[in-house]
Amino acid sequence: MASKVGAVGDITRRAALGALGVGVVGVTAASWPRLTAADIPGRGDNSLSIVIQGTKADAAAREKLVADFNKVHPEIKVKVQAIQSVDWKDFFVKLLTMVAAGQSPDLVYVATEGTQLFAERLAEPLDRFVQRDASVLQEYFDDVHPSLVEAMMYKGSLYQLPLDWNAANMYFNTSALKKAGLELPPADWSHLDFRNMLSSMKQANGSDFTPYYWTNRLFGGVVPWLYINDTSFLKETKASGGRWLWDGFYKNDPSSKMRAGGSLWESPNALDSRVEESFDFLRGLVKDGLGVRPEEGGGNSLVGLFASGRIGSTPAGGYWVEGLHEAGMKEDQFDVSFFPKWRTQRHQFGTAGYAIMKTAKDKDAAWEFVKWAASKPAMEVAFALPTTTPTRRSMVNEALYSGKGPKHWKVFYDTLDKFPSTGPIPAPPEQAAVETALIKNVSLAVSGDQAQLKNAMKSLERDLDLALGRN
Repeated sequence: MASKVGAVGDITRRAALGALGVGVVGVTAASWPRLTAADIPGRGDNSLSIVIQGTKADAAAREKLVADFNKVHPEIKVKVQAIQSVDWKDFFVKLLTMVAAGQSPDLVYVATEGTQLFAERLAEPLDRFVQRDASVLQEYFDDVHPSLVEAMMYKGSLYQLPLDWNAANMYFNTSALKKAGLELPPADWSHLDFRNMLSSMKQANGSDFTPYYWTNRLFGGVVPWLYINDTSFLKETKASGGRWLWDGFYKNDPSSKMRAGGSLWESPNALDSRVEESFDFLRGLVKDGLGVRPEEGGGNSLVGLFASGRIGSTPAGGYWVEGLHEAGMKEDQFDVSFFPKWRTQRHQFGTAGYAIMKTAKDKDAAWEFVKWAASKPAMEVAFALPTTTPTRRSMVNEALYSGKGPKHWKVFYDTLDKFPSTGPIPAPPEQAAVETALIKNVSLAVSGDQAQLKNAMKSLERDLDLALGRN
């Protein structure tokens, strides 16, 4: 069961790890970094300390952002530190260890995977700041789809301004399609159309060719297939509240009536027949050699395999464009489409933004950075290359993808505009434990017979009960 902690200052090292849930039981004291105040830039002076996921080079890349911010706010010194990690789960373990050691930063760049963890235990609500500066922020909200904003809400309060995001769309190697006599599918294609396309690609390409490649994780794994089948492995409800935001900033948006105080995932749903149906569809792809057994992790080797023509299709977002370009793919050698339709065509996405820590030395100064980072000039500096998808609709344009592709780059933002029910990764505060439970049982479910699949669903239900602290 995930530890419930009160004031941030009361978090112990043990509770910091517990806050992530049973998924990090394997982390030992020996693996904790030895931390001093010097490990957090800005601690010990009046600087605003910011922590991001990445390398020292990623932190250095923020220097222009910091310099531009200081032109507006020369009185606020800013220092940025990057924490290198395998994934978001690993990042949160390291960050929480810092907090437990009393070395909490002022701001943390957090993705959907950690939004509710931070909202429940570590982050400051932005409501009062947003309402105070409503006249300045209206331009930002006018340019950002409400689904992305709602994903940053928890129990009626807003905790981050989303800055970049990615949906799980479907990428195709156009050479593999041409060899099979196929074209990019229409917008309203189905999951059965997808299977037929994989069969055609398999027949037309070589023995070392894989029609469909997918990874075993929350983003781009089984979840998109659950969403289009109008289900999920967790029961999703909406928290009450949030009308202050929707009636204030999105009163003219047709979808504002369906918005609320953020998604809640509080109980398992693995025994739903549609969950089993979706897993069985993927099991059939693996069994018939149309798709790989999913690898755990982020699929770092995937760009090279895709660029070399050994993979026909894979789910990914706008973040993949720059990587394919750097791998030598020309803009007409790959393309992107919507995920196929089943009972719905609801897509899955993840987004990210800065969270102000409850322990921030100067919350007003931290807010000034958050507000400035959401301005268009700042975002144009931060997202000058298609390494992700900017949350501002006006920035997802021809100029961003010129000379790099894909031809149908409009798919990225159209995923939200055409499918407004498209939702965030299912990431409750116990996300790390939940993802661990999912990863374990996905492998079991898609690699055996029907009986093994059913056993895997029962196992997933039990593991999720534990992960959510219900048992």
